[in-house]
Amino acid sequence: MKFTKDYSAEISRLKNEIETADSIVIGAGAGLSKSAGFTYSGERFQKHFSDFIEKYGFKDMYSGGFYPFSTPEEHWAYWSRYIYVNRYMDVDNGTYRRLFELVKDKDYFVITTNVDHQFQKAGFDKKRLFYTQGDYGLFQCSEPCCQETWDNEDIIIPMLDMQDDMKILTEFIPKCPHCGKPMTMNLRADDKFVQDEGWYKSAERYENFLRTRSNQHTLFLELGVGYNTPVIIKYPFWQMTAENPDAVYVCVNYGEAFCPEQIARQSVCINGDISVILKNMIN
Repeated sequence: MKFTKDYSAEISRLKNEIETADSIVIGAGAGLSKSAGFTYSGERFQKHFSDFIEKYGFKDMYSGGFYPFSTPEEHWAYWSRYIYVNRYMDVDNGTYRRLFELVKDKDYFVITTNVDHQFQKAGFDKKRLFYTQGDYGLFQCSEPCCQETWDNEDIIIPMLDMQDDMKILTEFIPKCPHCGKPMTMNLRADDKFVQDEGWYKSAERYENFLRTRSNQHTLFLELGVGYNTPVIIKYPFWQMTAENPDAVYVCVNYGEAFCPEQIARQSVCINGDISVILKNMIN
């Protein structure tokens, strides 16, 4: 494994690779959103979930999302806040927008396991995005009876605005318009995850992008990807870099910046805060 040795030199090399690459494939994980301000614990969690923390002793937003609430009214009180603060609230500290400024004039594509919609909010072309794990902004049937998803903003906002005693109004409980079963989030958690028509079109565009640029000077830019789902971004990026002598692999990650020795000569590994690194590249 290769680790960062010269921080400033690696940043300069990354900037040069972005400028000279024929195409750029961005692979983004949870570390990117965390660097952008989407923290799931601490002050932000306390601010929006103090009543749930007091009642249940939740330590962070993520773990609270798995709690078996006794009523759907309370379940959706929690989840409407969860969705709002991580999908609809403006939180980004500029990280996603800086990334967009660096690549907006390049031939790029983004694959991400993040579900917070921040790439589109920052200006990225939605036809150059593949959200593999779902979207906080979508509902699906919990059964599921169909392979459809529904935008949820018009439902989430009233849920949020009309809560009382940590419960939503019963009439706001979302139900599938086809079968009447409860709705759930379109997040990949089990084999019931719905991959709708939009998901398959995005997957096709991503595969086509990779296929038609397989022999180019391609930059595989991995940002904040950990080891929860390495088969989606990390391992394929390593393999595609190994198969293309003109490709460059970049790993930017706080505490986990490394690559296999086999592609060390084609790699740039930067151990640091993504937000700070992007600021340094633009300034």
